[in-house]
Amino acid sequence: MMETDKSWNWYHEQWGKPTYDDSKLFQLLTIGIFQVGLNWKMIAGKRDVFAKYFYDYDVERVAAILPDEIEVMLKDSDMIKNERKINATINDAQAVLSIQKEYGSFSNYLWKFVNDKPLVNEYTERDEVPTSSELSKAVAVDMKKHGFTYVGPIVMYMFMKAGGMVQDNVLNE
Repeated sequence: MMETDKSWNWYHEQWGKPTYDDSKLFQLLTIGIFQVGLNWKMIAGKRDVFAKYFYDYDVERVAAILPDEIEVMLKDSDMIKNERKINATINDAQAVLSIQKEYGSFSNYLWKFVNDKPLVNEYTERDEVPTSSELSKAVAVDMKKHGFTYVGPIVMYMFMKAGGMVQDNVLNE
């Protein structure tokens, strides 16, 4: 296995497993934000860089990141140099803190959308699997009301799949 394969293998191992840990959910959300418009494999391979600058996905510390820290990130050749996505991650950490106060945890908030159990969908062929759903649209709208950014229906569908809230099974694979 090539070294680059090892760097993103964790994502494949995590993908689709029901996740209830707020830090892991925030990590998946962060990766989802940075993936917008880019290759998922490349972004998943940036986990260590994100962990470095986003304090191992410690929501409180990310929510308090200052502008000078953003400047340091933008100078790192390994970091994705998209200030909007960096700011969205910081903003979303602040929104997670608000959600935690209101719902007890980010996990509680998210899992309520699927009645606390994975929503399992079955499709015959891979090309039938949608990139968004009515559920992901509703989640995106609700998250935006809570102050989140970069959480459109497609990002939320992939995020919910990554965190195991939605499981799309393809029968002919």
